[in-house]
Amino acid sequence: MQLVLRKSIEKLGKIGDIVNVKPGYARNYLLPQGFAMPVSAANIATIETEKVAEAQREAEARERALADAERLAGASVTVSAKASEEGHLYGSVTAQMIAEALGKEGFDVAPKLIVLEEPIKEVGVYEVKITIDKNVESDCRVWVVSE
Repeated sequence: MQLVLRKSIEKLGKIGDIVNVKPGYARNYLLPQGFAMPVSAANIATIETEKVAEAQREAEARERALADAERLAGASVTVSAKASEEGHLYGSVTAQMIAEALGKEGFDVAPKLIVLEEPIKEVGVYEVKITIDKNVESDCRVWVVSE
């Protein structure tokens, strides 16, 4: 079955693409959710206008993400945790703890956006990568101190 996509769907296509899908997938998922429309000249014209609006929204979101990344680049937060005298933490510093510390500093960052290469289990200073948008990342300095 041929459909025109109204939304970008990973592993299927982008807005405005004409795709061939199985009838059950179209009937049970794409059409009821409003992700696609049957192929016709009127539907293609409608989707082209939606495509322009979507591109504008994405550009605005990217600008906001770049501004947020610039603000976060200079950010530094402190997370305190229980540690031994040698500086080994009794647990580890999680993305949730870092997100809460950033929230106290006025940054609204979801824990799933914080990328930890490996668990933080020592007292010290760490550079943590925060993925704000698809291609927009920022580094934030995290100070881990003993309570």
